[in-house]
Amino acid sequence: MNGSGAWHAEQAWLGRRAQNVLIEVEDGRIKTIEDDTFAPPDAVVLKGWTVPGLANVHSHAFQRLLRGEIESGAGDFWEWRDRMYRFTEWEPADYFNHARLVFREMLEAGITAVGEFHYLHGHGNELGEALIDAAREEGIRITLLDACYLRAGLDGRPLEAEQLSFSDGDADSWARRVDELSDADGVRIGAAIHSVRAVDAESMRIVATYARERKAPLHIHLAEQPAEVDECLEVERCTPVALLEREGILGPDLTAIHAIHVNEGDVAILGQNQVSICACPTTERDLGDRVGPLRALASAGCLLNLGSDSNAVIDIVEEARALELDQRRALGRRVLHQPADLLRAATADGMRSLGWDAGELKVGMLADFITLDQPRGQWRELNPAYLIYGFSGHDVTNVVVGGNTVVSR
Repeated sequence: MNGSGAWHAEQAWLGRRAQNVLIEVEDGRIKTIEDDTFAPPDAVVLKGWTVPGLANVHSHAFQRLLRGEIESGAGDFWEWRDRMYRFTEWEPADYFNHARLVFREMLEAGITAVGEFHYLHGHGNELGEALIDAAREEGIRITLLDACYLRAGLDGRPLEAEQLSFSDGDADSWARRVDELSDADGVRIGAAIHSVRAVDAESMRIVATYARERKAPLHIHLAEQPAEVDECLEVERCTPVALLEREGILGPDLTAIHAIHVNEGDVAILGQNQVSICACPTTERDLGDRVGPLRALASAGCLLNLGSDSNAVIDIVEEARALELDQRRALGRRVLHQPADLLRAATADGMRSLGWDAGELKVGMLADFITLDQPRGQWRELNPAYLIYGFSGHDVTNVVVGGNTVVSR
């Protein structure tokens, strides 16, 4: 991902709208940016709106197979989970081919970096390596968030038969296995605590220390379901957020996925610790999850970002739009998040959670940018409001990752 070249954008978002923008790239990073300038003969001309590449902070690639397969019948999250387990057994070669298709769909929707929350460990590191190889083959950046998964509930009950392949047995064995993986061009190795229900307190501390010693991204599923909160209150006598605070897990390097069932005290704690919150609205809709207090979390000091999670939908523009629109229905008010903030959640703040110097069109940043074409005959000036509410991933026509064009249509 160390390409070089020049691109000339009709309109580009530089934190402001700019026209006739020349972007020069050297060794995968932006060398110069100049607006109101002509296109040199060797520049690739980009018609439409050019913006930073989108960050998909939370993905489970294997769950793409569930799309449209489990929408009959009825049930709640836990019944969905039981059916999901049927899709967790993979051979490495098959997983590589499947992941390539998922990552290609992401690239075509303008996603230039994905956080793959990975807990399929039945083959050791082979399925994680398959994900890495598939990402590199397709040209998308990947942060492999290798998840520690040790128990079936906060009361310490053992793993169910369907969960055994997710576990390394203990956190030290998890760390030794993850140590066999390494960062590479376009690849970051991160750490994940699956959830407070799946990892005991001592093991959570081991995982967090492992990530922090290596300055690696650290993620966790948090308070997606009321049952997790209720069990934590019963066993630990505190909420999941308070448990994480007690054990020293919270911090600005932590990304919490979902954070739906959190109370006012939890919101304050998360904000004080500057924890990033990853919303996955299309999956949360699909699973019948409630709407989290994202406006309150942002006001408290949390950065927001976005993920496709189960990949029922792969469209980060839609996730950004849904983040706002779901809250409008829940709270009965409009414009709880400004469009520029939603765009930042989809780009710079998401890239931060994945450990990439990307998400902004600035000199020195990674040369990851995408172009969305406007409807024929309807030229408009670029602005975040129309981008979030008038476009989708289907409007992406060009994708550049590290100075290499990976989508052009």
